[in-house]
Amino acid sequence: MSLIGRHVRRRPTLVAETTAAVRKHKPDYVLALLSIALLAVGFVVVYAISPGIASARGVSEQYLVSKQIIAIVLGLLSFFAMSVIPHTIWKKLLPVFIYTSIILTFIALITPVNAQYPAHRWVRFSGLSFQTAEFVKLTLLIWAAAFFSTRASKAELTDDKKTFKPTIIVIGVIGFVIAGLQSDLGSAAVMVAIVLLLAFLAGMPIKKFIPLGLAVVGLVTVLLLASFVIPSLKYRVSRFSTFLHPTSDCQNSGYQSCQALIAVGSGGISGKGLGKSVQATGYLPEAANDSIFAIIAEKFGFIGTTVIIGIYMVIFSRLKRIMLLAPTIFARLIVAGVLAWFSTQTIINIGAMIGLLPLKGITLPFVSYGGTSLLFVTGALGLVFQISRYTTFKNRLDNSPEVGFDERAMSKARPLIVRRRTL
Repeated sequence: MSLIGRHVRRRPTLVAETTAAVRKHKPDYVLALLSIALLAVGFVVVYAISPGIASARGVSEQYLVSKQIIAIVLGLLSFFAMSVIPHTIWKKLLPVFIYTSIILTFIALITPVNAQYPAHRWVRFSGLSFQTAEFVKLTLLIWAAAFFSTRASKAELTDDKKTFKPTIIVIGVIGFVIAGLQSDLGSAAVMVAIVLLLAFLAGMPIKKFIPLGLAVVGLVTVLLLASFVIPSLKYRVSRFSTFLHPTSDCQNSGYQSCQALIAVGSGGISGKGLGKSVQATGYLPEAANDSIFAIIAEKFGFIGTTVIIGIYMVIFSRLKRIMLLAPTIFARLIVAGVLAWFSTQTIINIGAMIGLLPLKGITLPFVSYGGTSLLFVTGALGLVFQISRYTTFKNRLDNSPEVGFDERAMSKARPLIVRRRTL
């Protein structure tokens, strides 16, 4: 039994069924409705805590609400755009995505930092800000799906030169630029998760993951050692120390962790109520962004957070189902990448708020306040929504022109993601 599902017992039929199997049908509306529910929860929470945050920041009470409305509208437009454009178009536009990512990242690196934006992660223009890592995530997702589906179709997943080395190089660039130069370990962890999961599902041999794992461990070690030497990176050491001993220094390095735990604990079983948050009045940093799960726990308690986590679990389940039934290997890997993106980011955010993981400064998908994250998360969901129109119940090997599988190639390297159960 594979990680994706049971092996097909009979010899799978090849492409004779392809045309009938990929007829257009209704998309996964349940996935869209659950995501809208999370958007609604996020907006209600931001609306409820906006007076306290506005008072602490010295801005209008409508400032956060109006910006969140704009972000949601742009996110919905992004969703609709991605849901009607065929996903194969993005594979053809991949060079444009790559060059745009490089240019945006370079601009962010040369943009001066300030107290509000203390790291080289944002492109700022006329009062607007754009976090480049979010665009890079989408670009990396499309690249990894295209790269590993092509390597699988040519039975080159075991080829060190054509598959393994490029994968190592990409992980190294992520570590150096995103984690190192931009000091964004959270986004780097999400990106590495996307690459590794897609490599595994495409069928890269397990033995190849040993050096990949060692490379990731080595990269993390180098970053930690650099944190001891480079003054601007010493906050990483304090964050790691705070993670090990969250209540040892609640007035300084452990302040956010302690306040988050207070918010989560004070919610109890049913929460304090929508308008009775204390931590959002200036005690908990980034209450509307990275720390919004702690505010949800304070307002809605254990019951509310269980419902939120349950919604995420159903979304992940729907993504897995679409992945297993997508019509091509490229489409399946696209959905798998989105699943890796959303699940990793959710785990990191919630884990940090309840003390299971170090603070990473990463948003909670669909819920957190913030325009850039919301824009690309909803866009990625729209991409999956488009693919869900063409899911199939056929157990077959994909031999479409887009992927190019043939019987000889499949006998050498059969992607794990092809081995699926009948649903």
